Amino acid sequence: MQHLYLRSALLLALILALGSCADDNFYQQDALVQPGEYDLPPAGTDSVWIVAGRHYERSWFHYLFWGKHHRDSWTTPVILPVFELARVHGGMQVVKKGGGFQTSSFQLQDSLGRIYAFRSIDKDPVLVLAKFWRPTFVTNILRDQTSSASPYGAMVIPALARAAGVFHTSPTLYYVPKNDTSFGEYAEAVQGKVYMLEEKFESMADTLRMFGNVAGFVNSDEALRLRYETNTHHFDQRAFARARLLDVLVGDWDRHKGQWDWAVYADSTDTLYQPIPKDRDQVFLKMDDGAIPFIATRKLMARKFNSFGSKIKDVKALMINARFIDERLLHELTREDWKAIANDLKNRLTDEVIEKAVQNLPPSIYAFNGESATQSLKNRRDQLPDVAVEMYELLAGHVTVAGTDQPDLFRVRRLDDDRTEVTLSRPAQNAIPEKVLYRRIFHTNETEKITLHGLSGDDQFLIEGDVAEGILVEVYGGLGEDEIVDRSSVKGWRKMTHIYDTERGNKIDFGTEAKDFTTRDVRVHAYDREGN
Repeated sequence: MQHLYLRSALLLALILALGSCADDNFYQQDALVQPGEYDLPPAGTDSVWIVAGRHYERSWFHYLFWGKHHRDSWTTPVILPVFELARVHGGMQVVKKGGGFQTSSFQLQDSLGRIYAFRSIDKDPVLVLAKFWRPTFVTNILRDQTSSASPYGAMVIPALARAAGVFHTSPTLYYVPKNDTSFGEYAEAVQGKVYMLEEKFESMADTLRMFGNVAGFVNSDEALRLRYETNTHHFDQRAFARARLLDVLVGDWDRHKGQWDWAVYADSTDTLYQPIPKDRDQVFLKMDDGAIPFIATRKLMARKFNSFGSKIKDVKALMINARFIDERLLHELTREDWKAIANDLKNRLTDEVIEKAVQNLPPSIYAFNGESATQSLKNRRDQLPDVAVEMYELLAGHVTVAGTDQPDLFRVRRLDDDRTEVTLSRPAQNAIPEKVLYRRIFHTNETEKITLHGLSGDDQFLIEGDVAEGILVEVYGGLGEDEIVDRSSVKGWRKMTHIYDTERGNKIDFGTEAKDFTTRDVRVHAYDREGN
């Protein structure tokens, strides 16, 4: 009977939604608290009381079906400084307008040449929809569900990241007056809204003390391009794992490659990239407290919209949007590496660190959810060692190791029934000795398949070892004249080495274990470097 009632109620809610069109006046016109609207004390010099999103306030009936989410935070008055383009950071200028689908954003530059992102904390997701749906109820639903994001959650992150040993931005929230004209032709886009000012890292002018002896900054596309073009560019995978565990701690599910910049460190021969997380729009998501969002975010549907709570319930959901970059930048770490990083993170994030971090919320927001957020973070911190093991296991099932466009040397040794060792080396040349760039021992009970991609260089692959059980190894020679030799043996009828390359221009010894998948089709060389 209860199930019948729930289905009937959900159907009623959807019918009501289906019968409506997109609301052209959905958003408030001005975040500023109006005279007589609230009984509030003076805000102080150069500050004002604002309400980030009055439009998210709804009836209890609406909450029942669509969720209360973070509506309290959106509709509670807070004190923010007033943004004045000519005064902040010694005076700023608009460099360009951003092109985001949901957020109104700008790139600003201060008097010292430093670059900042200036983004509205409220979003309009209409442009992510197909044109057919934009005039319909779907726009209303998506706009309303923006209330699932915490408008002030990003303010908690810097203190946590600093203690965790993770690079970070230090965002500041501002109110832009309704009569502000300093943005010229873009003035209407910013007037009366709440914006977040956050550092960008693009040139040496943007260097902060925390980066130490940094040589520069690049975005993910540039870092990935250089990593695959040359065997002298590498990612700091331990630093990335640390940053990803911090993401899971705060429930930040949206960590695709565009959410990272990279600090560049160089020595005489090699270049190392360390991660700088940015765009903390999705921390502390709360989307499971309304009947329809609760159903919509189940594992068989929109699983990635995982709600923040005192227990980390679905690690895989928090990894969905980051799958591309996780698979490429976390493939060398062992189970022991993950455990060590997680335990260190747990020790660094003391109760005192978490308590002080949450106190960076605006006081009026802290008053009603600060204690619960603090306790949830403490509980989630204690789960990090188990979470790290689960992340490792999710990534260990199928591991891809890619070389570069330069000559690479891959060695696979089937050590015994449980262990398979993979190394990737930069071959010796011009009196410079061979250098191992990658080494990992895989375990048969954890990994089903190892895929090797040689990309464009003249590469060498050597597979050795006689075992009773082993892991399937796929070899993609890539462009170039490759030499592939399989001298391994795994008992049983199934061949555990598969070789993919073009039929001509390569030297291949299949031995007794390798299965021939060579072809005339050059598409066999394809490898997704960009994740677009």
